[in-house]
Amino acid sequence: MPGGEQGFAAPMRRTLLLLAATAGLAVAGQTRAQDDVCGASHPGMWGGSAETNANSLWGLTWSPFGTIEYGWETYLPLIQRELATPCGPGTPAFAEALARFQERHDLTITGQFDGATFQVFRGLWQERRPFIMARVRGEACPEAASQRDLGYLQLDEEHADRITRLLRFDVLHAYRAMRAAARREVPEIAADPELLQVFSGWRDPAADAARCEAEKNCDGQRRAVCSPHRTGTAVDLYVGHVQGLGVDSTSPVSRQHMSRGPTYRWLVANAHRFGFVPYVFEPWHWEWTGPTPETEAYSHPSD
Repeated sequence: MPGGEQGFAAPMRRTLLLLAATAGLAVAGQTRAQDDVCGASHPGMWGGSAETNANSLWGLTWSPFGTIEYGWETYLPLIQRELATPCGPGTPAFAEALARFQERHDLTITGQFDGATFQVFRGLWQERRPFIMARVRGEACPEAASQRDLGYLQLDEEHADRITRLLRFDVLHAYRAMRAAARREVPEIAADPELLQVFSGWRDPAADAARCEAEKNCDGQRRAVCSPHRTGTAVDLYVGHVQGLGVDSTSPVSRQHMSRGPTYRWLVANAHRFGFVPYVFEPWHWEWTGPTPETEAYSHPSD
């Protein structure tokens, strides 16, 4: 590793470990109760794997998206949902659920998290994004949504750091249904009007290209040449941020912080009810796939 990367990695790792320790203290009681439930009725054969997972959760050094990360806690909410388990990574029940996943997907059955297992998770999550799968099939980049198909966000739906304030009408309706449900179901979200505000919706491809060139930020992650935002079906939601970093910072510290919050965790568990699927690398980025019974039943005062 070049000296510059070493100089950056060391303080970043210290920051991550500090955040991990703080989070550990905050949820210690909850974790003990969870361990009682998730470890009581499972065979001891998964105890070693559970210990390995508990250690790697914050200690694994890897680069799943090209940049060094320490631990895999950022991806834990999505993994737990995929495994259909509420159990923590340090429990035998989680290890057993992970082993069953590995067996289903012809992976080495260890019950331990590793890079190969993550790539299968990642592939499954990507397959649920219709925009991405169309690109994989070699289909042309879709035309940008027409202005006549776009509706404006209301002021209380816009984040202060917004880039655009437009979404396709059906997506805007689904977003409103989802935001209303989140505010009903999660006290922390109801108490903070900033949470789930939109900071990017439909984006004009020409403006995206100009901004990409001006800011020299064409890395294919945040502002791709063919972005799903052009369709008006992709939405970037405020789910929290680390002080001093942007609301869409891809720093490992930033993404880990977002993944710990109640907003992101609620989205992971419930966004599908409203037709939204996640992009694993960006906790704030969600894409709409179509109407659901809950969006069909929802009525907004402005509709």
